[in-house]
Amino acid sequence: MKALVYNKDLPKKIELQQREIPKLQHPKDAIVEVTLSSICTSDLHIMNGMVPKANNNIILGHEFVGKIVDIGSDIKNLKIGDRVSANCETFCGKCYFCQKGYINNCEIGGWKLGCQIDGCQAQYVRVPYANMGLTKIPDNVSDKNALFVGDILSSGYFGAEMCEIKTGDTIAIIGSGPVGMCSMICANLLGASTIIAIDTNEKRLEIAKQNNLANYYLNPKNCDIEKEIKNITNNKGADGVIEAAGYSNYKNTQENHNFNPSKPYDYKSDSTLELAWKIARPNAIIGVVAMYEENQILPLPHMYGKNLTFKTGGVDAIHCKKLLQYISEGKINTDFLITQTYKLDNIIDAYDLFKTQKDNCLKIAIEK
Repeated sequence: MKALVYNKDLPKKIELQQREIPKLQHPKDAIVEVTLSSICTSDLHIMNGMVPKANNNIILGHEFVGKIVDIGSDIKNLKIGDRVSANCETFCGKCYFCQKGYINNCEIGGWKLGCQIDGCQAQYVRVPYANMGLTKIPDNVSDKNALFVGDILSSGYFGAEMCEIKTGDTIAIIGSGPVGMCSMICANLLGASTIIAIDTNEKRLEIAKQNNLANYYLNPKNCDIEKEIKNITNNKGADGVIEAAGYSNYKNTQENHNFNPSKPYDYKSDSTLELAWKIARPNAIIGVVAMYEENQILPLPHMYGKNLTFKTGGVDAIHCKKLLQYISEGKINTDFLITQTYKLDNIIDAYDLFKTQKDNCLKIAIEK
């Protein structure tokens, strides 16, 4: 079969190769024919060497839908021929963390597909613990409709869920990329009355606006975000902030980070985490779903008294069935996120486009 293989020694780090079709290795496995997959920023993180646990010479990819073609003897909730959406996490469902709903921390699982074992950017993929990691797609939901359920849509829901949204809350979302837009959709579902989209990319803000995902669309290049948030919230700040951008460009020296109680806080950076805690009201929750490529700084003395709660991901993608139901009922539609479609034969070109983000690229669908 055709498969996109990551190898750190390759000039481009990736290569389309011929691989053997995977076989069942365990009674809880399933073999899925991949009908549609997508490229994620985390795939680029692997290629950039920012995921130490990633194994070399593996097939990339973890976001996909497909059809079951073989199934282990322990799988009772699925059958050959079922169309399924895949969870980006591998989890057993029985260990301490799984029982608590923390499936990203499964004692024998976590982010495996396309990271530590062969993933989905191929014609076929083996899915361990398929009874947990695969969800049957309702008949009225297309493969395209369901493509993002197990990863970026779950991540958006995770970010909104972390903020413990109450009816009437104002939620600010930093980053209007695919995960940020999914966070906007889910924040609305969970009861937020005011959603504020923040991004430096005007085209992405326009896409969010065209799809009516927020009430306000703010660009830090064009306005003072802190002042705008205060104006919107009667000077109190956002009730919750979802950080879905993961950008930082620290400019100051360590000396400038040192706490001086006689001086006002004047630390300057382009850190989206920095922005998140600044625009949050006292006692707010900040949900961090972004993946950073460098360490972040929390100037705790300056934040003292604001009583903020920070929550961070890896995504616990435990709501796939619920999200598919929302899609089936017409309450969620993420089809607009697919801005380009490529054949598997041309996946190298798709990666080149995804890396450069040209042509208003949000998400790329890869067809078999």
